[in-house]
Amino acid sequence: MKMGEDVMKFETALVRLEEIVRSLERGDATLEDSLALFEEGIRLVGRCRTSLSEAQGVLERLVAEGDGTVPLDLEDGR
Repeated sequence: MKMGEDVMKFETALVRLEEIVRSLERGDATLEDSLALFEEGIRLVGRCRTSLSEAQGVLERLVAEGDGTVPLDLEDGR
């Protein structure tokens, strides 16, 4: 799974998302800034979901190529 340099890495996106959440929780930003942060956060959530979905696909493929005895259901947290 090779991503272009213009695509933010999962870990970087997650750190930025955490920063945005802390900023919004403080409540000291203007309404306009808060909306901009929220919009950025929504985009980052989408990136993180995409990255996790791609990783799940890779893991499922690797398990399927193995002996097939390892159940994998990431949605249940197993």
